[in-house]
Amino acid sequence: MRKLAAAVLATSFLVGSLVATAPEAKADGGQIAAGVAGGLLGGVLLGSALAGPRVYVAPPPPVYYAPEPVYVEEMECRLVRKRYWDDYGYRIRHVQVCD
Repeated sequence: MRKLAAAVLATSFLVGSLVATAPEAKADGGQIAAGVAGGLLGGVLLGSALAGPRVYVAPPPPVYYAPEPVYVEEMECRLVRKRYWDDYGYRIRHVQVCD
């Protein structure tokens, strides 16, 4: 970017000097001094703008990755019919069995 700006600036000065015609030198009311001061001020402003510090650009925020889901295996329980003997015969009752 600096090289491009310097090339454009040099080209504009070259073209400006070829196009402009030098008027007769007169000291009418300090016009020449005002032109020199204006040129120096413009050069100072342009030079400080080109040589100024770089602007800090913050890096992009980090990419967010969602945590992986957690799977919890639950115990499988079921009702099972069990036969048992009481003194009157076989009876059936339901018992919960978990693996």
